[in-house]
Amino acid sequence: MRLLLMSDTHLPKRAKVLPAALLDELPRADVVFHAGDWVDAATLDLLEGRCARLVGVYGNNDGPDLRARLPEVAYVELGGLRFGMVHETGPAQGREARCAARFPDLDVLVFGHSHIPWDTTAPSGLRLLNPGSPTDRRRQPHCTYMTAIVEEGRLMDVELHRLPQR
Repeated sequence: MRLLLMSDTHLPKRAKVLPAALLDELPRADVVFHAGDWVDAATLDLLEGRCARLVGVYGNNDGPDLRARLPEVAYVELGGLRFGMVHETGPAQGREARCAARFPDLDVLVFGHSHIPWDTTAPSGLRLLNPGSPTDRRRQPHCTYMTAIVEEGRLMDVELHRLPQR
């Protein structure tokens, strides 16, 4: 099962459209995750229309229209792995312990907010993934998203993809 992870698209404030390279990945993904800060409902509509399966949450910059359509925290089981997703996890220091305590029954937690890619594993075994942002790199060298494979109850081939500068 192929996964595509993104967050913090901030359309149309940070960019007018999603990058073509990211849009080209959508049909290849079995499940697409968006970890919040969509900003406009048109991006949600676009992804719902193009994705085989979409899992999304709202972020701190998402208004009432998106909050009415999306949860604050999403849970899904895929290929024997228990995934959760939330927009914010707090400061980087202590993140693994804090998230492992908050989500003790998960195998993987996808999050956003910082626009900083993150891939670590807590001592409890919880894998934490932040795909960065495909449209707003902030102080990062590149805009980014992630892909991964779920196979035989394992998360494999987690890859951070850099997008071309606009």
